[in-house]
Amino acid sequence: MAAWTSVSWRRGRVVVPSLVAGLLLALSVPPFGWWPLAFGGAAVLFWRLEGLRWRTRLGAGWVAGMGCFVPGLWWAASFNWYGAVVLMAVEALSMAVAAALVPARRWRLGAYAGAFTLLEAVRLSWPFGGLPLGGVFLGQADGPLLETARVGGPLLLTALVWTGGAALCELVLAAATGAGIARGSAARLPGARRGASRGAAGALGVFTVAAVAVAGALAPAGGPPTRRITVALVQGGGRRGVSQRQVTPSTVFEAQVAASAALLHANSPPALVVWPEDVIRVGAHLEGTPQAAYVSALARRLRATVVAGVTETISSRAFRNEAVAWGPSGRIVGTYEKNHRVPFGEYVPYRSFFSHFANLSAVPLDAVPGHGPGFLATPAAPLGVMISFEVFFASRGRAAVRAGAQLLVVPTNTSSYATTQVPQMELAADRLQAVAEGRDLAQAAPTGYSSVLDANGAVVERSALGRRQVLRATVALRTGRTIYAQLGDLPVLVLAALALGAGITGSALGERRLRRLRRLRRRWHRAVSWRPWRRGYP
Repeated sequence: MAAWTSVSWRRGRVVVPSLVAGLLLALSVPPFGWWPLAFGGAAVLFWRLEGLRWRTRLGAGWVAGMGCFVPGLWWAASFNWYGAVVLMAVEALSMAVAAALVPARRWRLGAYAGAFTLLEAVRLSWPFGGLPLGGVFLGQADGPLLETARVGGPLLLTALVWTGGAALCELVLAAATGAGIARGSAARLPGARRGASRGAAGALGVFTVAAVAVAGALAPAGGPPTRRITVALVQGGGRRGVSQRQVTPSTVFEAQVAASAALLHANSPPALVVWPEDVIRVGAHLEGTPQAAYVSALARRLRATVVAGVTETISSRAFRNEAVAWGPSGRIVGTYEKNHRVPFGEYVPYRSFFSHFANLSAVPLDAVPGHGPGFLATPAAPLGVMISFEVFFASRGRAAVRAGAQLLVVPTNTSSYATTQVPQMELAADRLQAVAEGRDLAQAAPTGYSSVLDANGAVVERSALGRRQVLRATVALRTGRTIYAQLGDLPVLVLAALALGAGITGSALGERRLRRLRRLRRRWHRAVSWRPWRRGYP
C-alpha cells in the first residue's frame, strides 16, 4: 500500500502540473481569450519537464496537450463525441513529441521553444491537411504581440509564447535560488552558478520576446491605401447549431434575399457586396438557375460586384464549394474553388476505411479540392478569397496577396456551431490574417460573425450572432507587402530547428562532459582513499 501510494504521488507530481499547464494554454484561446495565461502555461510545463526521463516527458507533454485541446476542440463533440475524443488525443501528440525532444537539464530554453514551434508547424499541416483550431497563437490575437505576425505569422507568435513562458520560469527559479543562497540553505558554488545561468537565460529570453515585439511594431505593413471602397456584408440570420440537412437550401437563400433588400433602398450603393459561404445550393450548373438570375439582377441594380458562396452538386458523390463573383454588368467575372477542405466535414479521407468505425451519413458527398491562390480580379477590387476554414491557414492569405490581392474576403458558414467557440476563433484568425498580410478583411457569415477588420487587426464592424443584418463599411485597398507575405514561415522554421538542434547538441555534450568529470572524481577518490597498510603491506 505504501509503495502504491509513493508511485501515485510521484505520478501526480508530473500529471497535475502538466494538466494545469495545458488548461492555462486553453484558457488563453478564444472564446476565453485570456492571453497572458499562455505564458503561465508554458512556464509551468517548462518547469515540470526539467530532470524527467524522455518517456516521462512524453507523457507529461501528452497530458498538457489533452489539457489544452480537450477544451480547445470541445466544439467537435457536438458532431461526433467518439470522433472528437480521437481528434483531441491525436492533436495532443504534437505536444507530447515536443516535450520528449526538450533536453532534461541543460540548454533547455531554446530547445523548448524550437521543439514546440516545429511540432505546431507539423500539427498545422498533418494529419489531413492540419487543424489550426485550438492553437495557442489564436489567443495572442488580443495581446500585445499581434503585430509580430507581420514578421513571422502564426508560427512566430507560437515561438514567442513558448520562449516567453520558459524565460519567465527561468527568472522565477533564479530568484528562488538567490533567495535560498541568501538564507544559507543553498550556499554552494554550483547552486550559485546554476542560479546565475538561469537568470541569464531568462533575461535573454525576455529580451528576445521584447525585441521581436518592437520589430513587429516597426515592420512594414501593407503600405498606404491606394484607394477606398464601400463594402456591404449580407447576413441572412437564423437559428444556430443546425446542420445543412435540417435547413432547406431555399430557406437559406430566401433569408439572404430578404436581408439584401435593404441594399436596394440605400442612398449610396456599395462597390462590393459579399454573401456568405454555400448560401446558394444548386445542381451541376449554376448558370441558368433562379438563384444565379437573382444575384445577377442584384449586381446590375446596385452597379456593384457581388461575391457569393455557391455549392454545386456535380455527382452522386461529389460537390464543389466555390466563391463566385458577378460584375456590375450581371455577368460572372470570376470563380474560386475552395482548396483547403474540412476533413470529416466537407469530405471523408479514406472513406472505405473509416466507414467501418463510424456512421458517415452526415457527410454523404466529398468536396472536390480546388486549385490556385484564391485571387479574383473583380471590377470592385483585386480580391483575395479564403472560404471559411481556409482563413485559419496563413498560407492561403499569403498566396492571394502574392498573386495581387488588395483586399481579403472571407465567405464563411459557422451556422452548425451552437456556441461562440468557433466563431470567436475564426474572428481571431481574421485578425491574424489581416495583420500578417497587411490587408483589410471583410467576412460574411449567414448567422455570424460577419465582420470588417482593418490592416492592423482592429475590428471595425461586427454583427450579432443569429441576427439578420447588413454591415456597411469603407475599406482600404493596399498593394504593399509585409515581411511575412514575402518570406513566409521558412525563417521561423529554420530558427526553430537551429534552436532545437543547438539545445540537443549542447545538452548531449554537457552530459558527456559531466559523466567524464564524475568518472575522474571517482578515480580520484579511490586513489586518495587507498591505504596500503590496511592490506598488510609493511
